[in-house]
Amino acid sequence: MTNLLIVGSSRKSMDFSNISYLLFDHDGVLVETEYWYFKATQRGLAHLGIDLPLAGYRQHLVDGASNWEVARQQGIAEKDISAARANRDRYYQEYLVNEDINIEGVEEVLTTLTRRFHMAIVTTSKRQDFELIHASRNIVPHFDFVLCNGEYPRAKPAPDPYLTAIAQFGCDRSQALVIEDSERGLRSAVAADITCIAIHNDFTAHQDLSAAEQRLPNLRTLAELLAR
Repeated sequence: MTNLLIVGSSRKSMDFSNISYLLFDHDGVLVETEYWYFKATQRGLAHLGIDLPLAGYRQHLVDGASNWEVARQQGIAEKDISAARANRDRYYQEYLVNEDINIEGVEEVLTTLTRRFHMAIVTTSKRQDFELIHASRNIVPHFDFVLCNGEYPRAKPAPDPYLTAIAQFGCDRSQALVIEDSERGLRSAVAADITCIAIHNDFTAHQDLSAAEQRLPNLRTLAELLAR
């Protein structure tokens, strides 16, 4: 068996034997899309003469700030901002089709986990983008349902996405485990009072994930941990 590289919190190791429901984040956990959303946003803002550095974008990911607020502060008209956002959406979908966004081992791990757990995807992705991503992948069939942006009252870091998933399953929070890669998603899980494991992703590795029950290098190690 592969050795587990686990960075845990100061709490004692959790007993996962009562877990029956797995709630997966999507971008950065199941597919490698986060960098390409940044690039699309950067290109969209460039139409307005605004440079978006990676560091600034990453900070916006953490605090939930709009990348377009800078344009508003500069007095750029909303119609021009809307046009730039439409360009961003088009660029992003082009990246989704043309770039390699697969994460090695994901389908293999899901095949293993679906034998023992009920599973859902809880994402801030737009439904249209989500469907495009999975048009030729075999990830979604492993899940009971998918919640996309707009299908819950408030987005992460609010607790609503994960509370909506719990309600849809009809289970107790103590029976569920969230799998995230970002501080914003982790804050959503913590606010919902659901235990969360953080999976390493280079794009979000700088974020504060200390509130996670454990931090794992990849999904394969998650499967090994839950098999114990």
